[in-house]
Amino acid sequence: MLSRTPAVSRAACRLSRTGLGAGAVRGFSASAAALKERIGWIGTGVMGSPMCQHLMDAGYSATVYNRTASKCDGLAAAGARVASSPREVAENSDVVFSIVGTPADVESVILGADGVFDPSGGGLAAGGVLVEMTTSSPSLAREIAEVAAARGCSSLDAPVSGGDVGARNGTLAVMVGGEEDALARVAPLLGAMSSKVTLMGPAGAGQMTKAVNQTVIANNMMGMAEGLVLATRAGLNPFDVVDAIGGGAAASFSLTQLGPRAAKGDLDPGFFVEHFVKDLGIALGEAERLGLQLRGMQVASELYAEMMKNGQGKRGTQALVQAVEALARKEGPSVVGFPPRS
Repeated sequence: MLSRTPAVSRAACRLSRTGLGAGAVRGFSASAAALKERIGWIGTGVMGSPMCQHLMDAGYSATVYNRTASKCDGLAAAGARVASSPREVAENSDVVFSIVGTPADVESVILGADGVFDPSGGGLAAGGVLVEMTTSSPSLAREIAEVAAARGCSSLDAPVSGGDVGARNGTLAVMVGGEEDALARVAPLLGAMSSKVTLMGPAGAGQMTKAVNQTVIANNMMGMAEGLVLATRAGLNPFDVVDAIGGGAAASFSLTQLGPRAAKGDLDPGFFVEHFVKDLGIALGEAERLGLQLRGMQVASELYAEMMKNGQGKRGTQALVQAVEALARKEGPSVVGFPPRS
């Protein structure tokens, strides 16, 4: 019988297909049994570091790895053990989380030599759970799940939405593909870093849902950028515009969170342009596989790819405003760095 901790009951786990809200995965203290789970974390960048920190703050011990070892320094100072490889993380963990850059990175740290499921046979022991949170391809998620099952382990593809703000605040939305029992086991851990967890179906379904998520965001980003360029060229204050329309039907994370950052001239990444280009490539590939042409996402993808060519891959996705301004073909005030209110 599953305990009614943040791991939730089996019935509640089934309800997660329509979304486990904050009341279902948060607001409970993790059980003593749950806190005995040894946590491994691979990828301690802008997203991974605060996500892992939430688990440590909740009382879990962690072994961490990052290709650039210095990015583990903050977690090490908080008590994490730093490993020299993903395999070492896995061999010292019961549940391993990974959030890295690209599908190639995922394949390397999970299926490669010295990976979580090292082909030599080392890595995560039978009974362990992998929670792979990188935005990657559904087909790779299914392949990893097959390898995990052959090792007597479970694998969940669990990409997130909410950006660096959600990672820092512990309010991410998590979309999961995999088995209900595995999700029930790790729900207390996901609850420490998220406000909503949704089981979408079998392996690969979480990644397919993230492709849908990125499709919507791409169109929202285009709307935000074009709207603020239109507003500014028409003589309106972009901050006032966001205030005016951000509480109505036009509201979106892109508008209310990233619009003001762009207008302030803050183009630092909450989410890198280069990573979004990768995500849109995955989504476009899935659309093509299904025989679909999604024009809005195609236009956004082309603009972001052009930004990459212009050396803006390390900028935040809100820098799209600059690309849209360049296409407007009319001189006028810029959204980016608009004078703040007096």
